[in-house]
Amino acid sequence: MAKPTKTKRKIVHKKISTVCYFTQTNSKPDYKDILVLKRFVTDRGKVLHKNITSLTAMNQRKLSKAIKRARYMALLPYTDRHAM
Repeated sequence: MAKPTKTKRKIVHKKISTVCYFTQTNSKPDYKDILVLKRFVTDRGKVLHKNITSLTAMNQRKLSKAIKRARYMALLPYTDRHAM
């Protein structure tokens, strides 16, 4: 009797946009703008990848710094276990 093979499940993330959000709105990532930052963080608290967010490289770096700063100042949770 042959062993059943394990199938790998691939997690598929939907692209948020096809153009950079910050270039389109002519703004910069800011740690105080929590509603915008939440858009680029998963429900588990991870920063979404550049391929998914379609941000420019410079804005992706600024976004990650803004998210880290917001977490440090307790505006955003580090993980999903903290209720807001």
